[in-house]
Amino acid sequence: MEEKLMSNKKPTYPISDRLEAYLKDCNRKIKIPVFYDDLLRFSGSIVVYDAHDEDTLWVRVYYEEHERTEMELSLKKVYTILHSDGNEDAIEFLNIDAIDYCTFGNSKPFRIKIRNILNDNYTYIYVKKADASRIYGLELEHMFSPNRINFLVYKNTLIEEHIAGIPGDVFIKDFLPDLSERAKSQIAKEFVKFNERCQMRLLGDMRSYNYVIIPTHDFDHVEYKIRAIDFDQQCYEGKLKVYQPQFFKENLAMVELVMQKLQSSSIEQYKKEERSILAKRLLNSKSRSNILIDCMCKDEISTQENIRELREFLYNFTLDLKFRRCDTMGDILKVALDFVRRNYENVNMKRLLEG
Repeated sequence: MEEKLMSNKKPTYPISDRLEAYLKDCNRKIKIPVFYDDLLRFSGSIVVYDAHDEDTLWVRVYYEEHERTEMELSLKKVYTILHSDGNEDAIEFLNIDAIDYCTFGNSKPFRIKIRNILNDNYTYIYVKKADASRIYGLELEHMFSPNRINFLVYKNTLIEEHIAGIPGDVFIKDFLPDLSERAKSQIAKEFVKFNERCQMRLLGDMRSYNYVIIPTHDFDHVEYKIRAIDFDQQCYEGKLKVYQPQFFKENLAMVELVMQKLQSSSIEQYKKEERSILAKRLLNSKSRSNILIDCMCKDEISTQENIRELREFLYNFTLDLKFRRCDTMGDILKVALDFVRRNYENVNMKRLLEG
């Protein structure tokens, strides 16, 4: 029988005063003209199907005429605030093509398709209910991953930009089998690094539909990167395996690819590379990351049962007694990141002495 890794449902945690002050200082808290609850007032919906006529688990919603005009104008203003300085000169050239609501998962987001009518270019923004766990996840991704995240928070509403890429489950099914052997080796390498990155910063639930594959065309080949798109399970679950994408059955094809394409020495090399990169990012963003993690240390974003379980897992994994003194998920993350940084600095010091 397959081991159950995840809890049935993670609760939504409110934004604390400390976190709100942090968001304001970092220009993440900006007044917006529409809230998540406003979008819930739709009067009807239709199912959205993909190109293969399969249910996407999104529904396209519509509103009464007297609400629709004001709603669309407010969403256009949100777009300009997120992507520029809020200047409204371009609003007349924007059109809201669709408002979709996801019935699957914890966050139940709205996906807004916004098109520039002058050139038909379009993009998406997401409107979600603000959750402290997700906001911590977004900020940690911004600081400690190779990627940058653009989002806004105001009261109980979170606005996120769209992260472009091929959904992991779609990529595994439709693209992976036809890749060249070189490309498969490169994907295997990226999955090892992605797995290590999630584990070190305690980002959970990276099943294949919660990350995207991003192909980048170089002058003579294509490079692939893996990027998380769902940050709801930041520092919540008690099992260490939840923070290791390799243990989800949805990623079995990726794990098999790693075993086929990489030797043990290469896997260990890529893990060390990712740990070193994270340690460097920790040192480079020390002031901002310290403030954020101090907020987490004083915040409630998980259950006591999960905290006890995870700190015991990590103590057995690292034999670092500091984990057993942790009282919150923020404490656990702080010790985990300090463990990575300390080992990086010790290795560097050893090299200097030997040199």
